[in-house]
Amino acid sequence: MVKLLVGVRGSGKTKSLIELVNNAAHETRGSVVCIEEGNKLHFDVTYKARLINTEEYAVSDAKSLYGFIAGIAASNNDITDIFVDSALKICGNDMTAFEEFIFRIEKLAEQAGFHFTATVSTPVETFPESMKKFC
Repeated sequence: MVKLLVGVRGSGKTKSLIELVNNAAHETRGSVVCIEEGNKLHFDVTYKARLINTEEYAVSDAKSLYGFIAGIAASNNDITDIFVDSALKICGNDMTAFEEFIFRIEKLAEQAGFHFTATVSTPVETFPESMKKFC
């Protein structure tokens, strides 16, 4: 399952994501992973979730983010949830590459059995029709 939290900057996407991460970490018997660019969530995300900074691993585009997530999923088969804050930004703000990334993640999440949730900073009105089903 893929869920995207889409909206302009300041619309509460990250706050909602933090709540979802913390709830999942408290409710699941598996592992919860939260991926971010930088360290802004360090004090907000529970210690029960694995918090990963993409800057430490040179993840800076859609292909490297997909490979990073696939590697995480391959190395731990009890992951129940993967969250990504500022996913479009991590993908270099390339909407075409981001769209391809989301469809690939949808297949991976189904195969590996995890839920994927990400924040996307863009106006809902300009979000591609093909991806609105994830909102």
